[in-house]
Amino acid sequence: MQKYKCKACGYIYDPEIGNPDKGIPSGTEFEELPDDWVCPTCFLSKDQFVPNKSYSSANR
Repeated sequence: MQKYKCKACGYIYDPEIGNPDKGIPSGTEFEELPDDWVCPTCFLSKDQFVPNKSYSSANR
């Protein structure tokens, strides 16, 4: 599962964890997040996130 990093604050969205505080269950891929989902740390939109290969589960 690919993790994504907020370009502004560095928050890492991990699909294995999801974002339970915002009703996003574990196992939710980044692409499946609602269009109005925002970074829980700095509140920027999801288009401000980039794939973070160094945090990819495949690299563990």
